[in-house]
Amino acid sequence: MPPAVPSSATPLTNPQDGAVRYGPALTLLASLFFMWGFITVINNTLLPHLRSVFELNYTQTTLIESVWFIAYFVASIPSAKLIERIGYQKALVVGLLIMAAGALGMMLAASLPSYGVTLTMLFVIACGITLLQVAANPYVAVVGKPETASSRLNLVQALNSAGTMLAPMFGAYLILGRSKGGTAEAGVVLTEAERLADAQSVILPYGLVAAVLLILAVVIAKFPLPAMVSTGARREALHDAAGQGAWQRFWNHPLWQHRNLVLGVPAIFIYLIAEIGVANLFINFVSQPDIANLTHEQAGKYLSLLWGGMMVGRFAGAAIMQRFDAAKVLALFSVGAFVVMIVTVFAQGPVAMWSLILVGLFHSIMFPTIFTLGIKGLGPLTEEASGLLVMAIAGGALVVVQGYIADRVGLQTSFLLTAACELYIVFYALWGSRPTAALVDVEVEAPVA
Repeated sequence: MPPAVPSSATPLTNPQDGAVRYGPALTLLASLFFMWGFITVINNTLLPHLRSVFELNYTQTTLIESVWFIAYFVASIPSAKLIERIGYQKALVVGLLIMAAGALGMMLAASLPSYGVTLTMLFVIACGITLLQVAANPYVAVVGKPETASSRLNLVQALNSAGTMLAPMFGAYLILGRSKGGTAEAGVVLTEAERLADAQSVILPYGLVAAVLLILAVVIAKFPLPAMVSTGARREALHDAAGQGAWQRFWNHPLWQHRNLVLGVPAIFIYLIAEIGVANLFINFVSQPDIANLTHEQAGKYLSLLWGGMMVGRFAGAAIMQRFDAAKVLALFSVGAFVVMIVTVFAQGPVAMWSLILVGLFHSIMFPTIFTLGIKGLGPLTEEASGLLVMAIAGGALVVVQGYIADRVGLQTSFLLTAACELYIVFYALWGSRPTAALVDVEVEAPVA
């Protein structure tokens, strides 16, 4: 491994002191992880709802989620630039306000009702979440000892999973449970009047979400958050590229010297195809007569178990990675995910349903662990690296590919795509995550009293 680039940055060295000084800030940030997990997973109940309201096939249904994740691709780099300009705290507030605006727009879309406005407002919400992701993930990763970054991010991501576990119950009760399509047996065709009435069930839940987001924005704006500061080393790292053409600067950018980042970006991209495909098609899958023969409302409650498994896995992963190498733990979990997905594809009845639920446990540590392995040793390049990794969340947009496969060869067979994704994560964990050209980490300022 090449020697680290000198830097004036000094990471925290006393974990007990760090816990005292940064505990309140991390607790508040954990609430952001909870909220964006909650709002993202409302989509898992929203998609089967919209499928019945607008009479969509699987390709059209998963295209809704693709629009959501395209926002990550579009908004990630602008988010990183905005953070550089206004700082992390103000960026968090802006992100929450953007999300609140999108939630209010969803109320408008439901009152019309309009498929096009729905897509637009989901895109707006996702842009706000993107900004939060770019700001909060690297912040948590660098506060504390570098060797426990994966453990720390898994811990706060467990709160994200708490949000994802509660969201299906919220959506099942307030969206599916209050709609004709959500409580009807599989295959029932709704009348025009019933579909229009069902569309209105989205207004109340998104109104509640908008109110919570606005309150949280006020709290974040008033809270004395620590500031993650640049040391000037980033400019030194980019100095050699000065005077070159745009393409030369791009290809000679020091980011590309870091194998763990270069291979980590596709790892995030591919993992999101797996996670989002499972979550968004879960309700339709387990509702099938030869699997569990449930209504959508009932299936939404079982979806909570999948996300609950992610929460349990992240708490467990945070503890395990205090003692064991994060890359090896990632390899073990990704092999487990591959095995249960193969069972899902070839089993029938409750066995297929429970194996799909179990994949949540194995998926639990993947995103936070890949993220921290991807920015490891990036030092003053952490902001740009974070932007690229969050941009890779756009991989969730390719859930439409699984929707297309499901329409052509069957929903159950389409989960072979998920199994293939798990194999790349095994490769990244065992080889691709090894850092090259490591730099010294950025520093974090003490909180303002």
